[in-house]
Amino acid sequence: MIAILKHRIFKYAVVLTISGFTLQGCFVAKTYERPQVEETENLFRTDALPTDSLSMANISWKKLFTDPYLMQYIDEGLQNNIDIRIALQQLLAAEAYVKQGKASYFPAINGRASLTHQELSRNSQFGSFFNGSIDQFELLGNLSWEADIWGKIRSNKRAFEASYLQSVAAHQAVKSRLVADIAATYYQLLSLDAQLEITKRSVIVRDSSVSTIKALKDAGQVTQVAVDQNIAQYNNARALQVDLETAIFITENTLSILLGKAPEHYERSVLDNQQLESDLKLGVPATLLRNRPDVIAAEYNLIRAFELTNVARSNFYPSLILTASGGFQSLELDKLLSTSSLFATVVGGLTQPIFNQRKIRTEKEVADSQQEQALLEFKRSLLVAGNEISNALYSYNQETKKFEFRELEVEALRNAESNSLELLKNGYANYLDLLTARQSALNAELSVIDSKLQQLLSIVDLYEALGGGWK
Repeated sequence: MIAILKHRIFKYAVVLTISGFTLQGCFVAKTYERPQVEETENLFRTDALPTDSLSMANISWKKLFTDPYLMQYIDEGLQNNIDIRIALQQLLAAEAYVKQGKASYFPAINGRASLTHQELSRNSQFGSFFNGSIDQFELLGNLSWEADIWGKIRSNKRAFEASYLQSVAAHQAVKSRLVADIAATYYQLLSLDAQLEITKRSVIVRDSSVSTIKALKDAGQVTQVAVDQNIAQYNNARALQVDLETAIFITENTLSILLGKAPEHYERSVLDNQQLESDLKLGVPATLLRNRPDVIAAEYNLIRAFELTNVARSNFYPSLILTASGGFQSLELDKLLSTSSLFATVVGGLTQPIFNQRKIRTEKEVADSQQEQALLEFKRSLLVAGNEISNALYSYNQETKKFEFRELEVEALRNAESNSLELLKNGYANYLDLLTARQSALNAELSVIDSKLQQLLSIVDLYEALGGGWK
């Protein structure tokens, strides 16, 4: 009895399975192909169009940033930063969905054990045969499997995979941005340190100048106005020193957030020791498609939307579903596991949607619209990348030129300050000339430091814009 039942179930299952795999050749799902993006060739606004496929994005941050303190802080940030840890959890969630997508090819199986007690009316059809009630014991197993005729399951699986790879790229984008943010914050600290050092020297010089001006007043060469102006300039420098110390304190706290730790003081090098890659290689624009994480993520989002459009399209076609159930049923518990209690059911058939309140068509139209949105976002990500690269490269070139002019300006103003002081001592110059030259010299020295900082930041921006930092 059991052998005959197994044979019949096996025969029906084989017939339905073969039919399912035969129909799987009739795919309606399309295969993704990267769209042609016309803007790719002219993404970089530069006089020297890149022809080399190599890009500075291929350089590891450990080779680009050689300052030992900075390397230590970047490594700490990649281990402890809160955004990195959040992105990692999102990655684990996406990986779980990928596993679910792979399992979609397998049948769903579940089991059940139940006891049913039913009180029957003695005047009913069944109550006249039974003594008022029925107890039924049941051990049941159910199986359900859908054949992937039109590629719906395959497309759904690929959509999960694209979503996972998008999460991977998003994690890489967080790493790239974090490396750039830590480097930029570190360089800002070095710049503030250098400005503070210059300001402290200026405070000392102006303090000495106040004594000199007072001596000149006593000699009758200048008035009390000159003394007051020098005292004001001296206190102005002291106020600037306080501002810079406050900025350093706040910037150190900002670095603490990036490193995922409580606020503290950070050891560091000096600005003059910082040297970054001077041979800036952009690579051809197409390298952004494999280097820049946000562009990569945007394309995987497009792939995901494309595959979900395949799923929506396949819903217009019939589904082949095989269901089977079997187990033991008995009115008496001690006979539950006997051969006479065994039962089985196999059902297979095609289900064709006919009228479902326009839900399938709406899902298809929404999927088409979302795919078009994903395509536009992909194109926009390329345009944004090209814009950021162009800006960073132009800024670096301009800051390099400006740095030379700033140094010449500082040299000239230092000479003017020194000469004005000597002329004032000998009665050949006005004290206002000295004050103006001194203030201008301080501002110029601070501008030189800022120009050096902007050079470093533009390289960091270019490195991030090209997709560097996550490798």
